[in-house]
Amino acid sequence: MADRGNKDSLEMDDQGNKKTPDMTDQGNKKTPDMTDQGNKKTPDMADHDSKTQTADMGKNRSPEMADHGNQKSPEMAEEGTKNPPEIADHGNRRPPEIADHGNNHAPEMAGHGSQRTREMSDHRNNSSRMKDLLQPDFQSPTCHQEKAKQAGCSFSTSSSAPPSVAAVSRGPAEREESSWAQEEDGASCCLLDDLKRLPQCSKQLGPLNFSRTHTVLIDLHFFNYEATLKPQEGQDTWSSNFVKMPCSQGSYMTVKAGMSKQVTQVWRWDVISKQLSSLSKKAAVTADDVERAIMKYNPKYKSQWSFDGLSAFLKSVPKVENYFSTLLPKVAALALKLPDHVKKAIPLLQRGRPAAITLSQVQISCLLANAFFCTFPHRNTTSSKAEYYSFPSINFTSLFGNWSGRKREKLRAIMHYFKVVTDDNAKLNGLLTFERCCLRASDAPDWRSCKETLPKLHVTSLGTIETEGTGMLQVDFASSWIGGGVLGSGLVQEEILFLLNPELIVSRLFTEKLEDNECLVITGCQQFSRHSGFGDTFEWAGPHEDCLQMDEWARWQRQIVAIDALNFKHRMEQYNMRHVIRELNKAYCGFKSRGNNEPDIATGKWGCGAFNGDPQLKAVIQLMAAAKANRGLAFFTFQDEELKRGLQQIYHLLLSEGATVEKLYRLLEDFCAVQGRSRDPHGGLFEFISSTIRHSRSQL
Repeated sequence: MADRGNKDSLEMDDQGNKKTPDMTDQGNKKTPDMTDQGNKKTPDMADHDSKTQTADMGKNRSPEMADHGNQKSPEMAEEGTKNPPEIADHGNRRPPEIADHGNNHAPEMAGHGSQRTREMSDHRNNSSRMKDLLQPDFQSPTCHQEKAKQAGCSFSTSSSAPPSVAAVSRGPAEREESSWAQEEDGASCCLLDDLKRLPQCSKQLGPLNFSRTHTVLIDLHFFNYEATLKPQEGQDTWSSNFVKMPCSQGSYMTVKAGMSKQVTQVWRWDVISKQLSSLSKKAAVTADDVERAIMKYNPKYKSQWSFDGLSAFLKSVPKVENYFSTLLPKVAALALKLPDHVKKAIPLLQRGRPAAITLSQVQISCLLANAFFCTFPHRNTTSSKAEYYSFPSINFTSLFGNWSGRKREKLRAIMHYFKVVTDDNAKLNGLLTFERCCLRASDAPDWRSCKETLPKLHVTSLGTIETEGTGMLQVDFASSWIGGGVLGSGLVQEEILFLLNPELIVSRLFTEKLEDNECLVITGCQQFSRHSGFGDTFEWAGPHEDCLQMDEWARWQRQIVAIDALNFKHRMEQYNMRHVIRELNKAYCGFKSRGNNEPDIATGKWGCGAFNGDPQLKAVIQLMAAAKANRGLAFFTFQDEELKRGLQQIYHLLLSEGATVEKLYRLLEDFCAVQGRSRDPHGGLFEFISSTIRHSRSQL
């Protein structure tokens, strides 16, 4: 599911299954990487530890300066320790106002307590600063080469081609004497700025158009020729291949009418409209008002659904920021606009069928307002006999019951989204595309014969995928039920991603559970909120103003790929090549280029933590998939210093050997065989690869 921070807790998804976040607890000593490239540092770098060293920036540093041996604070050292609210989701101590912008460290994060320079301490989250952070710099290749040289890296203009290792290659005798310790500077890894991002690598899309596999819910003539967004006219379809809409002519409900309580069928939208219209006219709406309205058109769930969470939320938020009772009438009014904004049937993104849906932000806001008021028919049960059993839930009922601190913070994020989209001055003029991609058997690589060499790699223990990885293809450590426990109690990487970008939640309406060879690519979502923490320490940290550019199809230049890792009940299960191949193909399905000049990939400890994934194995799997996809990789270890150093070292070693995907695959085969033969295996994958290569060298 997700790999964040130091807490490894079980979550429940919205299908009633236990959901275990991909969290890995690391109590290692923290050794932030330092750089000597002037006063301005890259987002993943820590501060120098003294004014004298700062003054000497720009000079080549000695190996002993590569890593500072800072100890983690006591509250971060123990496994499973709860982070205080001011600690962001990856263990960095940051104040709430900058919790989601790892580039702007607070003064207490400056190295060993040294005084920050004025240039670094004066960073703020304004649009001009954010543009600088979100856009790769436009320095000349010469400048990049100089920066790479200072960092001990070679410069290459290709994402797939790693830096040259000619300078570090040695003869057989010298190589035999080398060890991990001599290679721990990670000299072969590239700078974060060397990886490709949007919009610099964006491609020409041409006019937006529909096809047999691409449904567009806005009028293409008005969009392509008049640059306006109008809903596409169409027919209502009450079919198992389409979303059954609350305003559909096929949606009926049974009621008891008249003095005799005679049972009769009525059009369900009539009942919904009456209830929501009443709410929209109120000056303020209470939780009891919401419950009464929802129960009128969902009477069979009266004894099953609870609204104590919503009630406690509305009462718990301080009056100074409690605008929710006056916001709810606006959300009800927005839900009533659904028939005006969505006039064409929405197809389901079903398993085994590659397809895409493009719709507007306004259309999504109407759909989510209806989800809030639980109007979608046939979506209220997870029974194995239910029509939508293989789809995630979409109605918000599970979020309204069983009050907890987690749900309070979730509702704060979601209510902020509705506050923005119901504002009369809101400018929702963007589109989003949701694309289900399938890797056909004929397209699956033969991993034993892949000749591709390793791609560019940047490894860091600082920063986050969603912040420092802005502009790259960002990996959602997903559940096969897209969105995981976002509408329940789950609060790790995927759920947090969906709360910061609530438009992602609409994917649950039409995306069937992902199969082993499938992924979901989402292009164009807008970020509305910031946060700090994860799990029980998660807090909504205020609004976020998106400063990204839009592409030719009016989509925010943010692309997310949802890939679900296997959940291993027993850790040793993953050392089976059948499972390794499944993970390779899943990652490759997500990373595979779908055009020219694609951005590189931002990822991390996918499938680790409570999913019992081996971080070293998952890192190598993703590196192989990226190589096959011809894309560079930014790997965020989320404060895991040991994994960062190990991955840097093994990458350097593999490059010096000219390793290919084929060679790595054979090494994985040997490693899994060794693990399978041993009842109590010792040593990790990196150690196995290193010893195997050293043994091979000694035979020369």
